[in-house]
Amino acid sequence: QVQLVESGGDLVQAGGSLRLSCAASGIIFSLNGMGWYRQAPGKQRELVASITSGGSMNYADSVKGRFTISRDNGKNTVFLQMSSLKPEDTAVYYCAARWNPLTGSYVYWGQGTQVTVSS
Repeated sequence: QVQLVESGGDLVQAGGSLRLSCAASGIIFSLNGMGWYRQAPGKQRELVASITSGGSMNYADSVKGRFTISRDNGKNTVFLQMSSLKPEDTAVYYCAARWNPLTGSYVYWGQGTQVTVSS
C-alpha cells in the first residue's frame, strides 16, 4: 500500500519561510518522480514543483527563485523549501508520486498540508 504523508504546513507571515516534507512508503522511492501541487480555495489544483528520479527539477513560474524542491532517497522523502512567502501562496499543498506519462498525471497522492500566509 502506497502512502504519502505530508508535514510542515503552518501559518506564517508574508516574507517568511516554511519547509514541507513528504514521506513515502510502499514504493521504490528512488525510481519515482515526485511532485508538489497546491490548491487554493475556489481554484484548480496546480503544479508547484516536480523532481524526477534523476534529480531534474521543474517549477511553476510563480514560485521560481523562491521555492526549492529536493529529495532524500535514503529517507524516502521529498521536500519543498519555501521562502519569501506571499499571501497568494496560501493553499493546501499536496505531495504526489509516480508520474504516468500516458495519463499526464501522478498516480499517488497525499492528503495535503495547509499553508497559510498572512499579510
